[in-house]
Amino acid sequence: MDALGLAATLSQSYVRGISKRRVFPGDMELVSLEAFREPWPDGPSPAAETIRLLDAAGSPATVATTGSRYFGFVTGGALPAALAADWMVSAWDQPAAMPILSPAVAAIESAAARWVLEALNLPASAAVSFPTGASYGNLIALAAARRAVLLRQNYDVDELGLRGAPPFRVIISDEAHSTLIKGLGVLGIGRQAVEIVPTDDQGRMRLEALPPLDNSTIVCVQAGNVNSGSFDPIADIAAKTKAAGAWLHVDGAFGLWARAAPHLAHLAAGIELADSWVTDGHKWLNTPYDCGIVICRDPQALHGAMSITAAYMPEGEIVPAKDRLVEFSRRARGVTVWAAMRVLGRQGLSDLIETCCKHAQTLRAGLLRMGWTIHNDVILNQVVASYESGERTELIRTAVNAEGICWFGPTRWRGQDAIRMSVSSWATAEGDIEAALDAISAAMISTAQST
Repeated sequence: MDALGLAATLSQSYVRGISKRRVFPGDMELVSLEAFREPWPDGPSPAAETIRLLDAAGSPATVATTGSRYFGFVTGGALPAALAADWMVSAWDQPAAMPILSPAVAAIESAAARWVLEALNLPASAAVSFPTGASYGNLIALAAARRAVLLRQNYDVDELGLRGAPPFRVIISDEAHSTLIKGLGVLGIGRQAVEIVPTDDQGRMRLEALPPLDNSTIVCVQAGNVNSGSFDPIADIAAKTKAAGAWLHVDGAFGLWARAAPHLAHLAAGIELADSWVTDGHKWLNTPYDCGIVICRDPQALHGAMSITAAYMPEGEIVPAKDRLVEFSRRARGVTVWAAMRVLGRQGLSDLIETCCKHAQTLRAGLLRMGWTIHNDVILNQVVASYESGERTELIRTAVNAEGICWFGPTRWRGQDAIRMSVSSWATAEGDIEAALDAISAAMISTAQST
């Protein structure tokens, strides 16, 4: 069997068996990784043998993030059609920088961008690109924002650099995601050179604490707190940024998709008034990793910050992907977005998002019945909880994860050690939620004498 056929067979077997295996690998599975300590071969190795080794030693030690009982890190599963599209992308092996390198990819990603804007009810004229994830997307959007606010002061930062640039301000909340702060550092803005607004008990920016704004200000808000799932009061903040001429950026790695679900869209009201947005395809859209989405209301701000030219690069009427991203060489990530949105349709996407949120409510109710404290208002797909003490909570979490039935991670919320459970996969069903609650109940019993 050739390597491609073998890989397809083994991959299908892996996908079919994902629900029957441990969610996190045990010690026996991790031992198999010793196979990758072999010395680099002097001569060629058979392709089929290499693929078999990859499956035999690698597959057992993977984490079942695409399964139905993985509740960690807001990690979505991979829709079968999106996964299959990703295989096609690998087979095509298209550099996705500009249409002359792949007319097919340019057309498909354009369609995906159009559908994303429609699903999220954002301006149809906005520019869309597909970076590795919201981490990179935040950096790209902030670069566009920096360019725009400095151009208002007649300063082209992308040509002249930050040295000598007029002052500008960046405002974030004390619950801003760490990747946003990292992006500020990479851009030379400075991780500590920001104004930080305090948040309430749900992690929402306190509107009354927002400082005065002007047109040299960038305000970063959050749609979907990574712990609580809460939303900043974006509509009210947008009214202030609009009045002042400030730039409003929305970090919505998973929460932005609430706009695609009629019963949840109210949570994200006012987001359409912002200037830039980021989200992930590999979270709630359930594309394979990696796939982010960055959107900019002003295409020229994005183009000006990201454009690259050379004598051998033909220029056209359509701004190519290379001028909307940091990368020139990039994978055709937008193809998986197109595939996921096409197979789901408007109703399917809404159902996926709302079903995950219903499962989160079931987790909340089940934990409350068992005596757990729920620390967040479960308005989305996130549940933050603790039992008795931080030590007991961690004992239970460790016991559950060791059993392999499900997996969820630790967090610290408002000074309290807790667990965080994120329901983000298309594959999760009611039975999986019941199995997770049963596993937690059993761990509560088994650890009762350990404290």
